[in-house]
Amino acid sequence: MKLKMTGVAFAALAIVQACGPAPTPEAQAARQHEIACVSGTVGGSLLGGAIGNAFGGGSGQDILRAAGAGAGAVAGSRYSC
Repeated sequence: MKLKMTGVAFAALAIVQACGPAPTPEAQAARQHEIACVSGTVGGSLLGGAIGNAFGGGSGQDILRAAGAGAGAVAGSRYSC
């Protein structure tokens, strides 16, 4: 439980740090682009995994979930980057 809370605290700290202002406008634009790429990839992966989860059964469902998550990550990355 302690390890889980430490991970959550570290993730929250990283998110707050990533959203802070950059020293130059160019660095800020690069940071915003990077955040958009990561969020598109993660969002696509979650959506693809959820869609893949709706099909199949047993180990086939696990395979479809993983394939959906991978395809969603690629599509989300292409769309947001």
